[in-house]
Amino acid sequence: MIQVLRPVPVERLKLLVFDLDGTLVDSARDLANSVNAALEHMDRPTLANDVIAGFVGNGAAMLVRRSLAAEDNIPPDEVHDDELARAYSFFIEHYKAHNLDYTYAYAGVAEAIEALSSRFTLAVLTNKPVRPAQHICEGLGLAQFFRLIYGGDSFSLKKPDPMGLQSIMSEIGANPGETLMVGDSKVDVLTARNAGAWSLGCQFGFGPQNLHEEMPDVMVDHARDWTAALNPAKIESLGRPG
Repeated sequence: MIQVLRPVPVERLKLLVFDLDGTLVDSARDLANSVNAALEHMDRPTLANDVIAGFVGNGAAMLVRRSLAAEDNIPPDEVHDDELARAYSFFIEHYKAHNLDYTYAYAGVAEAIEALSSRFTLAVLTNKPVRPAQHICEGLGLAQFFRLIYGGDSFSLKKPDPMGLQSIMSEIGANPGETLMVGDSKVDVLTARNAGAWSLGCQFGFGPQNLHEEMPDVMVDHARDWTAALNPAKIESLGRPG
């Protein structure tokens, strides 16, 4: 299903920028396995996979910080820096070796982005470190469709700061009104909003519940809906008052 909350001028769009985790791929199990490996390394109890998945969206360091905090039942900013550094270092090394053990592209993603790549320039902007992001896209056969793949360590500031999205727009030569950010959480909606771009929310990812805290312009239930949602005739009819 496609919900249009604010009609997007699809005919003007030039650039589509996709989040990775929870949008293009389901990486929850590999992320959880690496977080739990880091917790075990720190002699900590492990967390349930769905709890860890709820911490995804603001980068690997914050994922590890939130996981340590949850185990201690403290606010994330109270995690000691040295403890975070040791856990994060172990997490990164484990994840580098295991980020494609169970990660897969959501159903319909490959077909949708192949179709969209014939009409738009596509890019990836994730808060995940760039090397595993590139590795995942390459390993799943998605990289060929993206002009650019940038991660949380590609810029000095992460989403929802607009720096990464603005840099991509500048590199591609697209203005905010010609750009749409696709993601599964309010982080992606806020990134688009902060850059003056359009947003499309995916309700099948890791953070669909918080999409209702920061509503995107369009919401879809499935990756296969992307092509219809970005079809000028379709989106115009959906956005027209009944």
